[in-house]
Amino acid sequence: YSTAFGRIWLSLVFVFRVLVYLVTVERVWGDDQKDFDCNTRQPGCTNVCFDEFFPVSHVRLWALQLILVTCPSLLVVMHVAYRKAREKKYQEEVGKGHLYLYPGKKRGGLWWTYVCSLLFKASIDVIFLYVFHVFYPKYTLPSVVKCHATPCPNTVDCFISKPSEKNIFIIFMLVTAVICILLNLVELAYLVIKRCSECMESRRALPARPELDPNWVNSSSKQKDLLAGDLIFLDSDTHPPLLPDRPRAHVKKTIL
Repeated sequence: YSTAFGRIWLSLVFVFRVLVYLVTVERVWGDDQKDFDCNTRQPGCTNVCFDEFFPVSHVRLWALQLILVTCPSLLVVMHVAYRKAREKKYQEEVGKGHLYLYPGKKRGGLWWTYVCSLLFKASIDVIFLYVFHVFYPKYTLPSVVKCHATPCPNTVDCFISKPSEKNIFIIFMLVTAVICILLNLVELAYLVIKRCSECMESRRALPARPELDPNWVNSSSKQKDLLAGDLIFLDSDTHPPLLPDRPRAHVKKTIL
């Protein structure tokens, strides 16, 4: 049920985002607070400065982001499984035909579920990029930070462990998130344009094949009724009277 853009998105998420997160990111950020050093021995100063500069850990934000981004794909899978279960039950009860008009394509509620999942995934990535910008305006980490929070006696210098290595993975995760957003938007535009073109083609096909028009059945039945009414008088010698403008006058003349 996924398009080519959807398959590329799945590969990008599970190989370049989830796998990289599980293998490398947690190890890089594992000793973050332990190796955060400040040039003071004031008790509590290092912990306060670390909390001020790292209000939320990158690892936890990425974990929440990946969980929320992959949930809409699971909803689409559940909708597909629900359709297959209903189709199988219908085949067992009826034995022929299909419950859905296009069981192998994204139509009806499944199309809307897929489109909403694309919007939700793109929105989640955009929201988390904004959250990262709020907590870390430049996205990257400096080597030295200035801290003057209480109980530090004055403005102290604090040093982040392995800032260059962390910046590489931050940029990598940001770039992959932006690529995923672009893929979602391209797939969304592709689905909408394809659906609009199919609707236009079906409307153009109606004049060439009028039997596709639901109103054609009623009009053809009416024509058959008129023809049947004309054929009633074929074997009779008298011709049917023409319908007058005033039915009552016609009735009087025939009675006389």
